[in-house]
Amino acid sequence: MAKHAVLSSGAKLWRSLPCAKSELRLELTLACGQTFRWRETAEGHWTGVIGGRVWTLTQTEDTLWYYVYTHQSGAGGENSSEDSLRAESVSASHHSEVEAEMLRDYFQLHVKLGDLYKEWGAADSHFKKISDIFTGVRMLRQDPIECLFSFICTSNNHISRIQGMVERLCQTLGSPLCQLDQTSYHDFPTLSALADSGVEERLRDLGFGYRARFLQQSAKQILDTHGPQWLVGLRNVPYLEARDSLRTLPGVGTKVADCVCLMCLDKCEAVPVDTHVWQIAKRDYKYTSDNGQKTLTEKVHKDIGDFFRKLWGPYAGWAHSVRIIIHYVSISFTVDLLLPLICLFQVLFCGDLKKFQNLKEMTGLKQPKNEEERERECKGLKMKREFDLHQKKKKPKSERQKKAKMFVKTEEV
Repeated sequence: MAKHAVLSSGAKLWRSLPCAKSELRLELTLACGQTFRWRETAEGHWTGVIGGRVWTLTQTEDTLWYYVYTHQSGAGGENSSEDSLRAESVSASHHSEVEAEMLRDYFQLHVKLGDLYKEWGAADSHFKKISDIFTGVRMLRQDPIECLFSFICTSNNHISRIQGMVERLCQTLGSPLCQLDQTSYHDFPTLSALADSGVEERLRDLGFGYRARFLQQSAKQILDTHGPQWLVGLRNVPYLEARDSLRTLPGVGTKVADCVCLMCLDKCEAVPVDTHVWQIAKRDYKYTSDNGQKTLTEKVHKDIGDFFRKLWGPYAGWAHSVRIIIHYVSISFTVDLLLPLICLFQVLFCGDLKKFQNLKEMTGLKQPKNEEERERECKGLKMKREFDLHQKKKKPKSERQKKAKMFVKTEEV
């Protein structure tokens, strides 16, 4: 049976592109919640699907390495063999160039991320303080069909469950591509497959709930009203027109529409906003234009987006995403909270930061002394609140509670 490729086992079968880690970090870009189909199949090796092909990616300090597997017509069958699976990167030279261009396009490597970081840091003191630690976070340019229907699955959901849904969607309705180490890889379903009348019932049986109807109805509406090229055609219209067009589809609100605009329709100015982002804008950027508004209305959504677009410029959507990663990852490390926190599109869709906790040792995060003192105070206040809740129950103090109180007093001194 064919296995997932590993660079150390045969570098001659791999192709590469020059790309510094400051311009792209795979572990941050592929695992942060903007795409749901990449898995770390060996240390530092990520396997997923781009353009109907299965890829394994890894990187060294200044090089992006990639291995592309051939399509197996009998993927998952008993006749699968290692001989039937080889790297396309050693095939004809024109195939190699096509694959290289696919990768450049997917990661938008023409965008010089280092220059953008400098611009954002000059405009935003919050960003500048720690942006040099979390470099290489960039937006992908995904297939519009995959991106849209994946994000329809994100409603009231979290990252790990979304990943499971998207994987089941591909296994059920997508074409098989290959099998590696007993893992079957499938292409993302076509609009025709998604629009079939029996899809809703099948997806409900697979645990999609009310999202099953949104998936089937959106695909059918696109085909019946617009045609199969409509989604990719939205790349050529202005941002607001594209967003409003997406919002006509079942299951697509403003937040999801902004995510799709940013991640696959070339709308770099799109800033996805929800209540979490709203609170960040008020707390960290002293945003006050909502006039005490209690709910996230369309006007507040627009005003917050305009606020960040004015601050960060034409790539505001990229800056917004990087800024949220930096903010929540750094806080989790400084405060030493090993509890789930919100990050990037996990901020938008209730995920967690567990997969990023190992970055603490990788980055050697150090905050200025005043920042450390501020974070310790926050930790102390949190523990004091927890202690006070126990006190209200008026139960005899346990030894653990007494120790907690002593620790809080120590922190407050």
